[in-house]
Amino acid sequence: MRRFGLIGHPLTHSFSGKYFAEKFNREQLSDCIYELYDLEQLDKLPKLIEQHPDLIGLNVTIPYKEQVMDYLDELDEKAHEIGAVNTILIDPASRKLKGFNTDYHGFKRSLQPFLKNTHERALILGTGGASKAVTQVLKELGINYLYVSRNPTSSNEIGYDEVNAYVMKHHQLIINTTPVGTFPNVDTCPAIDYNCLTDEHLLYDLVYNPAESLFLQKGKAKQSMVINGLDMLKLQAEKAWEIWNG
Repeated sequence: MRRFGLIGHPLTHSFSGKYFAEKFNREQLSDCIYELYDLEQLDKLPKLIEQHPDLIGLNVTIPYKEQVMDYLDELDEKAHEIGAVNTILIDPASRKLKGFNTDYHGFKRSLQPFLKNTHERALILGTGGASKAVTQVLKELGINYLYVSRNPTSSNEIGYDEVNAYVMKHHQLIINTTPVGTFPNVDTCPAIDYNCLTDEHLLYDLVYNPAESLFLQKGKAKQSMVINGLDMLKLQAEKAWEIWNG
């Protein structure tokens, strides 16, 4: 049996388990299993790997995409550059762990078809592990970015109360990298002034459950283009599968 899985906390509404179960069934991969490992603390990871000698690969989700790097033996060059990991390859012989970032791949491929020349500047809502891959993609695409944080700490970060009409007008790509609005908390959304949105804005929400978050609903109401995180998730999952299978 070849074992794969997801680590994070909490994992109540995970996409990965269902996605890989369907993939294994569709492709008749009867020797593969994908399980959810809800780790309340990341220091339980070494024991988890020890308990499952058939474990080959792991996905990593909130809140461990940055912390998990301390537990790895090696980093892929792109993951090192980004500073976050969401995919781990476990060497079957040495049991050494190598970290990758497939969020980067999924986000870039899913965003590019929707970009216009007017999307020269972006607001990145949130500064956690998920924002790292987004930042790397924007850098490579030549899009300037500004972080919006509850607790701004650097010159390239502002607070939510500073996202005024001027900021909204000059940042027509807005990316939510926070879990705000995720099921079951569907009545919440990032605290920006949605009245300042126009049909020139593109809103991208890494949230995929619900399919249309309140953040995206408010964008649609102003005729903004909206994208949820589902395609990104599918693309990053397939990239992870590619890594696990050499």
